[in-house]
Amino acid sequence: MSAIPTESTCHPGGDTPPARIVVLGIGNLLWADEGFGVRCIEALQRRYEFADHVQLIDGGTQGLYLIQHVQEADALLIFDAIDYGLEPGTLKQVRDDEVPRFMGAKKMSLHQTGFQEVLSLATLTGKYPQRVLLIGCQPQELEDYGGSLRPVVKAAMEDALALGVAELERWGAQPVERQTPLAPREAVTLDELALTAYEAQRPAAEEACRIGDERFMPKAEA
Repeated sequence: MSAIPTESTCHPGGDTPPARIVVLGIGNLLWADEGFGVRCIEALQRRYEFADHVQLIDGGTQGLYLIQHVQEADALLIFDAIDYGLEPGTLKQVRDDEVPRFMGAKKMSLHQTGFQEVLSLATLTGKYPQRVLLIGCQPQELEDYGGSLRPVVKAAMEDALALGVAELERWGAQPVERQTPLAPREAVTLDELALTAYEAQRPAAEEACRIGDERFMPKAEA
């Protein structure tokens, strides 16, 4: 895994600690590496506890339904799979006003289009977070319905989490290693969809077609 320097712009937040911090993972768990952002949020919650003014959200593919969370945030940390055109597993950090541009570049799915609109709407309403950091990972595989993260992307999660925790600490989120296990149904991701359970219960390829039924696929011309 390799990392790319941060794209940054000046933000108006200065050194004032943000009053409300939102940590958001977006993506689709069912499409292999598209689930990177949600898996990061899942791991972050299972490993760490944070101050009361920090909220962790599994944003999934909710698109515009996430607008209230963005508008309420003074600082917003986003984890997502982003097609930067880089080597699979490469992490790239993007900050503040540059984030919407990267969310809209090389759209991989509808969730990216929707979230770019969320950021634009937050700007139009004058409720854009003072600080925004996008930690994006270049995916390797997306066309695998029911698939999980590829090894190179799963390995990149560790560095992504380290970058995220370091930023959250700078923001005053007070991350500490979790001492209290999560209660049933307390996790941001349903227990049945947690990474370990999801991978363990996945049917073999010969039992569940993941690329489409060939009876309905377009026939290639001879």
